[in-house]
Amino acid sequence: MVSEHAKEAVVLLKNMISIPSFSREEQKIADWLQRYIELQGYTVSRKGNNLWLMSPGYSADRPTLLLNSHLDTVKPVQGWTHEPFRPTLVGDKLYGLGSNDAGASLVSLLQVFFILSSRPQAYNLIFAASAEEEISGSNGIESLLTELPSIDFAIVGEPTQMNVAVAEKGLMVLDCVAYGQSGHAAHGNGVNALYKAIDAIDWFRTFEFPRKTEFLGPVKMTVTQINAGTQHNVIPDKCSFVVDVRSNEMYSNQEVLDLIQQVVDCEVTARSTRLSSTASPLDHPVIIQAQQLNRKLFGSPTLSDQALMPFPSVKMGPGESSRSHTANEFIKLQEIEEAIEVYLGLLDGLKW
Repeated sequence: MVSEHAKEAVVLLKNMISIPSFSREEQKIADWLQRYIELQGYTVSRKGNNLWLMSPGYSADRPTLLLNSHLDTVKPVQGWTHEPFRPTLVGDKLYGLGSNDAGASLVSLLQVFFILSSRPQAYNLIFAASAEEEISGSNGIESLLTELPSIDFAIVGEPTQMNVAVAEKGLMVLDCVAYGQSGHAAHGNGVNALYKAIDAIDWFRTFEFPRKTEFLGPVKMTVTQINAGTQHNVIPDKCSFVVDVRSNEMYSNQEVLDLIQQVVDCEVTARSTRLSSTASPLDHPVIIQAQQLNRKLFGSPTLSDQALMPFPSVKMGPGESSRSHTANEFIKLQEIEEAIEVYLGLLDGLKW
């Protein structure tokens, strides 16, 4: 049975690769996927470009499990030798934009939803295909969750080699500005904003937040952009720079921001604090069952829709994160078949 569902998943993935689905431009792929699911006899609900469907017999007396992955892709980078929107099979590798991130997860989870829905389970099951994941957009999973019943646990399909990310670092982008006073460089009678920025940048480079965790380690701060000066002989009165902050589950993004603003001698503004770190209890039945299946537990440094889920979740799917957003992105057909097998071993008959 798994092989037949894996073959169907591959056919579905090939069709999806053929439909460009950049973030905020997912309408065509959402339309196509909705028609496909309806042909399988299910009722599809929709909000914007987000789709979801529920297994029969929903009961508020049972816990609810969400299976989620995203429809959107980044735009193709330079260096592709295969056509990004033409599914190309070479041996066991299926090339195409979004094949690894996260089309293979989406089609595998959908087939798993079909299988599990056909059998009695001790939980309610919801499948959701969300939009705008690659840009953490407000019209993606965050919008969709307002339409769903209470969720007790989620599996987020992303390429993890079917290992289990039980924690995920948060993201906060800081715009920082150091101010000085302009003057002639020959006289040195100004206040060099660039030098003030250097002091602040050195703090970001060397400071260590005290609370570290087993799976995510320390909070990581990286200065990634800097801009100052108008010409060679004018002391700059303003220097702006950008900091990428990856928080662990011991700090909310707001806590990190508050500490930085108290210490750093420059103006610090967060573009958003909504993408905080997440971590799930290791004694949850899903995680215990994953360990019994010899799945590795780890902490993920990369962001996903988990950041916007106010309930326990894990990130788990076929493929490798290192293939994402690269030229000649691919998924192995065997990885899709293995994913369906592992998901079923994890969830079929699960009780909690």
